[in-house]
Amino acid sequence: MNPSFQSGHPNCNPQPTDIDGWDALTDLALDLRSTWNHATDTIWRDLDRELWESTHNPWVVLQTVSRRRIEEQLNRPAFRETLDALIEARRQAQEESTWFQQEHPDSPLTRAAYFSMEFMLSEALPIYSGGLGNVAGDQLKAVSDLGVPVVGVGLLYQQGYFRQTIDGDGMQQALFPYNDPGQLPITPLRRADGEWLRLEIALPGYSVWLRAWQAQVGGVKLYLLDSNDAANYPAHRSITSELYGGDAELRLKQELVLGIGGWRLLEALDIAPEVCHLNEGHAAFAVLERARSFMKATGHSFEVALAATRAGNLFTTHTAVTAGFDRFSPELIRQYLGPYATKMLGIEVDDLLALGRQGTGDDEMFNMAYLAIRGSGAINGVSRLHGTVSRRIFEPLFPQWPEAEIPVGHVTNGVHMPSWDSAAADRLWTEICGKDRWRKPCDSLSEEIRKVSDPTLWQFRIESSKSLVEFARQRLSRDLAVARADASDVEAAKHLFDPHALTLGFARRFATYKRPNLLLHDPDRLLRLLSDPERPVQLILAGKAHPADTAGQELLRQWVQFIRHPTARKHVIFLCDYDMLMTERLVQGVDVWINTPRRPWEASGTSGMKVLVNGGINLSELDGWWVEAYKPELGWALGDGREHGDDPAWDAAEAEQLYELLENEVIPEFYARDEQGIPTAWLQRMRNSMATLTPEYSAIRTVRQYTQQHYLPAAQVYRERVAYNGQLATSIVNWETSVKEKWSSLRFGRVDCRSDNSEHQFEVEVYLDGLDPSFVQVELYAEPTDGPEPRRVAMQPQATRDDDDGTRWAIYRGGVPSSDDANDYTARVLPVHEGVAIPLELNLILWQR
Repeated sequence: MNPSFQSGHPNCNPQPTDIDGWDALTDLALDLRSTWNHATDTIWRDLDRELWESTHNPWVVLQTVSRRRIEEQLNRPAFRETLDALIEARRQAQEESTWFQQEHPDSPLTRAAYFSMEFMLSEALPIYSGGLGNVAGDQLKAVSDLGVPVVGVGLLYQQGYFRQTIDGDGMQQALFPYNDPGQLPITPLRRADGEWLRLEIALPGYSVWLRAWQAQVGGVKLYLLDSNDAANYPAHRSITSELYGGDAELRLKQELVLGIGGWRLLEALDIAPEVCHLNEGHAAFAVLERARSFMKATGHSFEVALAATRAGNLFTTHTAVTAGFDRFSPELIRQYLGPYATKMLGIEVDDLLALGRQGTGDDEMFNMAYLAIRGSGAINGVSRLHGTVSRRIFEPLFPQWPEAEIPVGHVTNGVHMPSWDSAAADRLWTEICGKDRWRKPCDSLSEEIRKVSDPTLWQFRIESSKSLVEFARQRLSRDLAVARADASDVEAAKHLFDPHALTLGFARRFATYKRPNLLLHDPDRLLRLLSDPERPVQLILAGKAHPADTAGQELLRQWVQFIRHPTARKHVIFLCDYDMLMTERLVQGVDVWINTPRRPWEASGTSGMKVLVNGGINLSELDGWWVEAYKPELGWALGDGREHGDDPAWDAAEAEQLYELLENEVIPEFYARDEQGIPTAWLQRMRNSMATLTPEYSAIRTVRQYTQQHYLPAAQVYRERVAYNGQLATSIVNWETSVKEKWSSLRFGRVDCRSDNSEHQFEVEVYLDGLDPSFVQVELYAEPTDGPEPRRVAMQPQATRDDDDGTRWAIYRGGVPSSDDANDYTARVLPVHEGVAIPLELNLILWQR
């Protein structure tokens, strides 16, 4: 950040800044590293135990306790010694050489900007909904651990995502508590003279002022914008009112603030990232603003600016169905972006609309994912299967291209293990591979976890189960008391569940495609399974349905009604208001994590990854990440690995499979004990899961992969394209113009194939209509047979031949092994330019007919 800017918290209440030690407390309270490094917990617990336990918000504790209490604690030698040690450890962590510095000392990457609609970093900063924010938050934390030069860009919501209660009829009720910025671990960004950094963006007929905030995430800064500025009209102050709320117009305004406002904020801070990472299409307007900024600096057209800057943009899609992308009517786009297109970008509104459309129909909606694709140099899904699904989804944007060549790769998600491991898990892993095991490679980690004895591993699991049962009892009794339940029910909740019984966990958003009620397909059978006196099973449920999703709310109601059955209430509980803190406790203590989405609708899913470090085992649909992780010795799989749509008969078949897995494999294995009362087979499966999957599905692996496969190459290509005032980008645009002008007239002529014992030799004639032969590549193509990749053989230019009418044919030759079937191969022509991603940047292709 430019030294002319600073961050500082508004003095909502007089703060005792004159106390020696106050600055150290403030530094710790405002650093969200405390969400994964719990060494600071003792400080806040000593200041106000009750407030800390109820909020887990260091800044609230520090803002709330009295001056006298702070002075008392700072005068205690033990407290001061702890504080000084924490500050010293923080200083050493900031100065320590990181993985990125060691592995990439001469990197072309000086800064990447990570844009996301939500970030799940802490329950103290409730600006998240679920999966997307979880991924964003965990990746920022991993970025901090690895020292990758990244900043985050997001929005600060006045209300965030809704909070949940359940009424007497079992229906979900949505609450929207206010996020008081003075109580959040963030600071306003101020100029050197103390003025609050505010940005102005123009919307139709008025301007909107945006305030800028900063959150410290270890070594990473997250910048947040909000519209709740006193200078705005009341309606405009509510643009950042709530996450995923309101109508399409509000969503469009939020995404304008995130994309356009977010890029302008970086400019105001003198941050010039080589790489812009779009975490889903919500932030795609940053593509336009980044190009506009280049136009302003160089005087180039929008076309050249986009060619120059897109190389540094990465689009990560998380959506597994076309309907999941944000789409806006052309009328809304014209209204809100018409003047921006013509005055700021120098293009017609129809040209802007074309960036977000498949075709040219006047009524076609503007798709934010399409804009992100057309403005990025690379695209990735978030699991191997999701990459395949995404290629299918985006195939219409690349007409005539084989699905295997649709330019979507994948980087499978991972979770930030230190954020989700229990205290018991942390101790176990620390003994094996040290405190820095996730930040630095520990080659022996998998080998060492396999050496842990059964008694040690089982004691670790019992401790985790006891902690979860205690939490569940406290949470449920509190929820019942708030709901004014009978005192007897509140008291009974304090004694529910047995820490030695098999505990299943199911917690996620309640949506029809996630099939949260698959276990309820046969309620009587489920009751028998749960209430077996010899092998009891207990189930903890949690989750929210979007306030507008009535079908999801009905699924939730069905569970609540089932739990009220006299038998069920002893074995099943629903914990209300699923949030990050509850997720943390659940994944730390459950024995089995159940996941039942309808394949292939779950792009990745990360909840099952969180149980890995804690010794939980997955029983999941072969969808998302589990399809690439699953092996029989690691957990249990549901389904047959194929798509069946929303066929009720298949849902019934999978429900039957789920019951059978539980009855015949999961429950018997858990209760099969040796003479010491230890489930040896269960522990072996658990040990295999921990050793094999925990390192692989860590966000550390994910961020390293993003850095090496995307950030570093993108930074290099971006630098090349913008060098010398965008000389290469200009050349690319000129090349593209020439290719487009001639492409419709290109055609194949004669195609011959001669075979011998060693190869099939092809010769083809291509009419190029005067197009420079270096602008195209002619090749032979065959669909994949045994492997996942198609077979491509470049053909070489040999000579030219003129017809009597003057038509000039370019002659190309190429050979393939005689072991291949010559009939599998087809000739084709592609545009080619060094450093240009085909077909992402130019999707033309010509096939031999």
